[in-house]
Amino acid sequence: MKSAKNGDIVIIGGGIGGLTMALSLHQRGIPCRVFEAASEFRPLGVGINMMPHAIRVLSTLGLEENLNRYGVEAKEFAYFNRHGQEIFTEPCGRFAGYEYPHFSIHRGDLHQVLYEAVVERLGVGAVSLGHRCAGVEQDADGVTVRFEDAPEQHGRIALAFDGFHSALRHQFYPDEAPPQFGGINMWRGVTRRKPFLTGASVTRVGTVQVGKMVIYAIRQFDDGTQLINWNTEQPRDDHKLNDWATPGRIEDFIEPFAGWKFDWLDIPQLIADAEFILEYPMVDRDPVGRWVFDRVALMGDAAHPMYPRGGNGGAQAILDAECLSGLLTEHEDPVAALRMFEAERLEVVNRIVLTNRDQPPDYIIETVDNLTGGAPFERIEDVIDPAELAAISDRYKDTARYSKEAACGR
Repeated sequence: MKSAKNGDIVIIGGGIGGLTMALSLHQRGIPCRVFEAASEFRPLGVGINMMPHAIRVLSTLGLEENLNRYGVEAKEFAYFNRHGQEIFTEPCGRFAGYEYPHFSIHRGDLHQVLYEAVVERLGVGAVSLGHRCAGVEQDADGVTVRFEDAPEQHGRIALAFDGFHSALRHQFYPDEAPPQFGGINMWRGVTRRKPFLTGASVTRVGTVQVGKMVIYAIRQFDDGTQLINWNTEQPRDDHKLNDWATPGRIEDFIEPFAGWKFDWLDIPQLIADAEFILEYPMVDRDPVGRWVFDRVALMGDAAHPMYPRGGNGGAQAILDAECLSGLLTEHEDPVAALRMFEAERLEVVNRIVLTNRDQPPDYIIETVDNLTGGAPFERIEDVIDPAELAAISDRYKDTARYSKEAACGR
């Protein structure tokens, strides 16, 4: 196999961020190649929420129609307490006046849309599988990326979209502490069933202190049923940091949710009918003060791994790609473009990492739970002014950069 041309940009990792980067560079006429560790393309994972700020980028790449074909356009965010009582509901995406939609979609479907677009536009040789990054070397002329059991590749710059366990992050931060694990485990699954609520509601129920669930539809079938993505979060002193996507057992997590049979959804039945259940650790890493090392940049989860809350993990990788591809177009010197990318993005995204730990969108439910002591209420207005709940939601949107103004690129 021929090495990448010295003028090409080497993208390490063919996930959501790396493929978006390739499409963004190609759209601007900048040559690049993607090198992915997996030996074959396999759609993996479960659901993901793509907010309007991410969809704006994907729409400019001509992908909105395909995303709409696979996913479900979300209509609202709905928040409930552990008793199934509605706390707060607000429209989202186009239903809230955004220029771009909010799609809830299977991560594998999103990945397939991106992968097929890269192969169609850049050619089948643009993505090389079976290339697990082992390290990088660089000089004034370019970079050399080394791979396990595959030829090294050369380019002007290297962009590390190689994920949470990034080899290049480890190279530049060899003494970094282990992943930040706060004792919260996640169990995730998908269940095919009839729609609930609006059929397009991104729903949060309960609090992580006792037991929390996020539930939303990610596929629509011709018979009227949907594929429902659900995940739980709960503190577990008896669980250690586990491997990714370990097969999960209902008996390990069902206790807080066993009585959650609401008039709008029977959650124990939803869990019991799951096609599969996976167990994940709720982990991130402490923010670092540098992503760019001359001709090498950490990007996406390699730069800013965060708790999977608020639809921001994949979205921020997509926004990284948009930002850097634009800067590479504006500046002849790619090293200068990398420095500007870091200056524009680092502080903003590091703030999201910390906010996702302490005040994610479901902080709305925690606020009400603290005021009620976890007890049912008669009227939410007797507990808190709904305007205060809306303000909590708006603060997160501002921090995560998907207010209406930010989502439109303003």
